[in-house]
Amino acid sequence: MQDRQRQVITSVEACLTHTLSRFGDSPVAQGMRYATNGGKRIRAVLAMESARLHGIDDAQSVFAGAAIETLHAYSLVHDDLPCMDDDDMRRGQPTVHIKWDEATAVLVGDALQALAFELVASPQTSDDPGVRADLALGLAQAAGGQGMVLGQALDIAAETAASPLTLGQITALQAGKTGALITWAALVGPRMARADQTALKTYADALGLAFQIQDDIIDVTGDAAAAGKAVGKDEAAGKATFVSLLGLGEAKRRAQTLVDQACNALSIYGSEAETLQQLARFVISRQM
Repeated sequence: MQDRQRQVITSVEACLTHTLSRFGDSPVAQGMRYATNGGKRIRAVLAMESARLHGIDDAQSVFAGAAIETLHAYSLVHDDLPCMDDDDMRRGQPTVHIKWDEATAVLVGDALQALAFELVASPQTSDDPGVRADLALGLAQAAGGQGMVLGQALDIAAETAASPLTLGQITALQAGKTGALITWAALVGPRMARADQTALKTYADALGLAFQIQDDIIDVTGDAAAAGKAVGKDEAAGKATFVSLLGLGEAKRRAQTLVDQACNALSIYGSEAETLQQLARFVISRQM
């Protein structure tokens, strides 16, 4: 991990700690801290690095970085529930509904989702209310019924579909479920600077798909202890995945091609984009 990535992670975690300290010590507040603890912070690094590329100070972009992490954490808390993916482990520890109960998990997720919008709407994020509104609008679109939530709904429907999804259908599903938030994070910089989004949009779209392909690879080849969650669930459920449709070797090649495309898209930034390029390469090397 690069020094810059460590710096971003430290800044975001300090922001989350300070922000969540205001919430007291109720079970919901405890669950919020628990759910946002750990993880790779990929989305936060995307947000803060894209901001740095556009001249935005970390003191401002850290709120967008913390926001995407709280929203991502909310999605995981809800995805783990028995009515969704029914998982008992996340990041190597019991999921929120196992450690507390289902009602607390629902409320923890709700509170984290609201906090994400509180963070991007904060005057500390930007002096320009138009920028804050644009960040919030984009986050709502990425997280909602045309983005992440739609992707999750399609994923649930696929479990009982009469026939497995096609490659095109899986690609569209994952563009919402996984890709939408990754793309929002990568566009924080140009949104805050009111700059052209083309290069980072190309980068993020390729990265989001590579990320999901690697998730499917981990589900086949990974170890539950290393992954920090259950593996082999897709195959056991008979779900079509990038690996089941492409084969393991071709899935790995497809992920590498996407990462190459993502890195090439950043050539306009020169060496300043090295952290984001390193992050893309990390995405397909991770085992969790």
